[in-house]
Amino acid sequence: MDRFEHAESRLSSGESFVIREKGVKLYDGDEKTPFEGGEVVLTSHRLLWGRPGDIPRGLTCLSLPLRYVVFVEEEIGSSSFGFSRSKKIVLHLSEALLGKIPGPVNRSSHNYLKLSFKEGLQNNFLQIINETIQNKKWESFSTSARPSQPPSMKLRTGIVGIERGIQEKQKATDESISRAFQDLSKLMDMAKDMVHLSKNISQKIRERQGDITEDETVRFKSYLLSLGIDDPVTRNDFRSESQYYKELARQLADMLQQPIMEVGGMMALTDVYCRVNRARGLELLSPEDLIKACHMLEQLNLPIRLRRFDSGVNVLQLQSHSDANVVKNTALALEEQGSLTAEELAQTLGMSVLLARERLMTTEKHGQACRDESIEGLRFYPNKFLQRED
Repeated sequence: MDRFEHAESRLSSGESFVIREKGVKLYDGDEKTPFEGGEVVLTSHRLLWGRPGDIPRGLTCLSLPLRYVVFVEEEIGSSSFGFSRSKKIVLHLSEALLGKIPGPVNRSSHNYLKLSFKEGLQNNFLQIINETIQNKKWESFSTSARPSQPPSMKLRTGIVGIERGIQEKQKATDESISRAFQDLSKLMDMAKDMVHLSKNISQKIRERQGDITEDETVRFKSYLLSLGIDDPVTRNDFRSESQYYKELARQLADMLQQPIMEVGGMMALTDVYCRVNRARGLELLSPEDLIKACHMLEQLNLPIRLRRFDSGVNVLQLQSHSDANVVKNTALALEEQGSLTAEELAQTLGMSVLLARERLMTTEKHGQACRDESIEGLRFYPNKFLQRED
């Protein structure tokens, strides 16, 4: 009953009459109410209940917005021997919205109400009300245009309405958090099982080197790496930190050599951090451990190394990726295009703008490029001063 509002029975803009029934009694759930012997008018927007004669005169009555009605059904066994007297229609309702207009009841523990028709009702009444609810014509009009909802009435909700609103928000928040943690717990359990499985399989591969060919081993490890669970190196597996960082450096080299080759021989350390932790799954790597392991790459004579540009940008690059090759390729691109910005070079070579800028700066540092810095930005040109005219 707390979904009902006190409202005028005059039709609002866009609202139309649907059907009328007399001799109707209201039940709050299964509990009786003093609202009996009235008449019900169904419109395209509302269900109105009033004393006999009140609704035709446009007086204040009880109004139930149809947006609250979830579904409607006839109560089983509500009619004796199949006669149409004292039939009951059950309206299942959603939660009341905040700031609704006050009605006959401030708060109800029931999420449904009943309409009892002592004088019987038309056979197609249930079908008509269901069709009206499905049409949802009230959604085509602004609720602010309804004369039955003056703005001043919202100020009369009182402390009860405020407390109910706070409780509903807390309930909705608790339910959302509970669902989120349930999904997260399931995901973590599945990920732990996959990590445990991958470790067992990797151990068996090492134990049965003679029974499994090298191609099959490489292929299976590539499958595990694509899942991001290729037996990651963890601190707990080693007694000393130096040994841990050495093994971590070797794993980084094995994992990143091919991706770095695919992006032109150089990868920003921020991209390395994201790629490595995506592959490690739950065994996340801290930025400090990553940097320490990268410093070990050159000492172990691995195929990639850490490099720091003059601007402070840290990258991992291939040992074979020398500045001479960088300058030569960048200068060739400048000759072909005439001039390039960092954005244009990044698009041409398929790398980040940050690394493209560093390549241009390195080329300029070696005297193979000249810059033009204007309001349009920084643009690099081939160094024509090095070319001698015959």
